[in-house]
Amino acid sequence: MNRNDLRRVDMNLLVIFEALMFEKNLTRVAEKLFMGQPAVSAALGRLRDLFDDPLLLRNGRGMEPTGRALAILKELQPAMDVISGAVSRAKEFDPATSRDVFRIGLSDDAEFGLFPPLLRQLQEEAPGIVVVVRRANYLLMPALLASGEISVGVSYTTELPANAKCKTLRDIPCKVLRGDKRPGPLTLDQYCERPHAMVSFSGDLSGNIDLDLAKIGRCRRVVLGVPQFSGLRALLAGTEMIATVPDYAACALVEGCALRAEDPPFPIEAAQLSMAWSGVHDNDPAEKWLRSRIGQFMSEPLNIPT
Repeated sequence: MNRNDLRRVDMNLLVIFEALMFEKNLTRVAEKLFMGQPAVSAALGRLRDLFDDPLLLRNGRGMEPTGRALAILKELQPAMDVISGAVSRAKEFDPATSRDVFRIGLSDDAEFGLFPPLLRQLQEEAPGIVVVVRRANYLLMPALLASGEISVGVSYTTELPANAKCKTLRDIPCKVLRGDKRPGPLTLDQYCERPHAMVSFSGDLSGNIDLDLAKIGRCRRVVLGVPQFSGLRALLAGTEMIATVPDYAACALVEGCALRAEDPPFPIEAAQLSMAWSGVHDNDPAEKWLRSRIGQFMSEPLNIPT
């Protein structure tokens, strides 16, 4: 196909094709791209004609890409990244007048403990923007970045897409949250004997804290797993149950309530909170502004009441 033939190709179709390859579901693509499902179905028909391939085949209740579709996606994605980046770099960005929509992925601890002051700053500088937050963690971040559902994410991270960039924002020291009225800090024995609440997105009841305890031959007793940090305030109040959480989550949780935070009675290896973004948006003026504000407001030191 030469450049003249490209005039016959609808760029919107290629965006829908990419979304279909990641979602493998017409309804989810329709929701993601703010389209009706019949329009997505019609676009899939046109894509099948364009590429002379079924692209998606029914597999039980789901759909799976054909080998040809995956090969097309592998060739197409880098080209779309280049086009998207070129268009973005051509734009100037003025926060005061912008109407951009920013899609950010945040782990629950970052959303609960660090996002509110960031949002206030974004709204002050850019009152016309829209911010969409997606729940992200080290398991979800790679796929969200690769599919373009978020342009930047903040979480503890491990593996990232090949074209992603990453910057460490801060270490994640831990604090022990208590809702009892007993005086004095917890000893190691008391820490291990107390019932523990744990925030676990996946439902697992062990984590890095347990690995650090195992290093000194100790263990804890987890009696409650919850999916997010906001519920801990009510769950711990007036009980013997404790929770070990990132310092910035602890800072938000103790504010204006009877909970208090203290240092753990054993060494905990601090994980790192990182900001990751797609290389496509590396030089986008709007995204650079957003990342600068994330870096500023999610890496500041905290003063935690005890």
